[in-house]
Amino acid sequence: MQALVTGGGGFLGSAIVKQLIQRADRVRVLGRNRYAELEALGAEAVQADIRDADRVAGACRGVDVVYHVAGRAGLGGPCRLFYETNTLGTKNVLDGCRRHDVPRLVHTSSPSVAFGAGDQCGIDESHPYPDRWLAHYPHSKALAEQMVLRANGDGGLMTCAIRPHLIWGPGDRQLVPRLWERARRGRLRRVGPGDNLIDIVYVDNAAEAHLAAADRLTSPEEAPAGRAYFISQGEPVPCWEWIDRLLALKDLPPVQRSISFNAAWRLGAMLEAVWAMLRLRSDPPMTRFLAAQLAKSHYFDISAARRDLGYQPRVSTEEGMRRLEGWLAGGMLSD
Repeated sequence: MQALVTGGGGFLGSAIVKQLIQRADRVRVLGRNRYAELEALGAEAVQADIRDADRVAGACRGVDVVYHVAGRAGLGGPCRLFYETNTLGTKNVLDGCRRHDVPRLVHTSSPSVAFGAGDQCGIDESHPYPDRWLAHYPHSKALAEQMVLRANGDGGLMTCAIRPHLIWGPGDRQLVPRLWERARRGRLRRVGPGDNLIDIVYVDNAAEAHLAAADRLTSPEEAPAGRAYFISQGEPVPCWEWIDRLLALKDLPPVQRSISFNAAWRLGAMLEAVWAMLRLRSDPPMTRFLAAQLAKSHYFDISAARRDLGYQPRVSTEEGMRRLEGWLAGGMLSD
């Protein structure tokens, strides 16, 4: 089996690559850089930007399945940057699949494509896209997801989308380290009353969900084809208790200071305007999307993934926390 993993050098992408290699699949990695660790494991490297249509199409040649993980995350920067990478980049992948008769595509989406600004308690995939998005990232990802799902059955291509929520674990260089850095700088505030529940997913579980989806895309009429799936640990956690546990791993104190949701929302709107006026590409310290994510509950019904993909979160949250702690104790992430 020949697989292509776009964004294979990233946190989730590299976990997918390693699981594919472990089961003896041949793997090609497309990314902006070279990844010596993955090449040492036997992965073939294609150095390219996902926005380069010709290079992306060339990487799809001779491939049995594409795992499209590459994307631009974040809450700062102009719409164009997110649209070109997340939306048009996905179009490039779809065009490459069609040009080279790739039969299967598994797209990494995000639960944020369905997030408005209110609580989401146990929603499933029937929940509609919002009337408006609070940030360019979820909007660009929603456009990409819709494009992928509409492409199912087009020229024999079978597609599905995976929506993993708050991916964490050893090797994370984004989510958890950013929390630690904000806490060190005294910039971490609890938003709202602090009783909101959220879904999370351990990185290896998220990777296994992608492989399971690809393995079950056997025809355009099969259950996964043309569908999106929420992926999580299967049990929500109290948001701020989990954050405090993560801070404790670095001997940081729990979050003490707080701000109301309404105040955080207003602050976020103001900072978004300032960042847009100054054309800054960094993430503002607060946005309306971030305020809602930190104050509201957002957890999901993953019964469809259990049924259609055979998905089970093999690594429990407690085991994942032990692995993360062990990774840190081993000095794998410097201060």
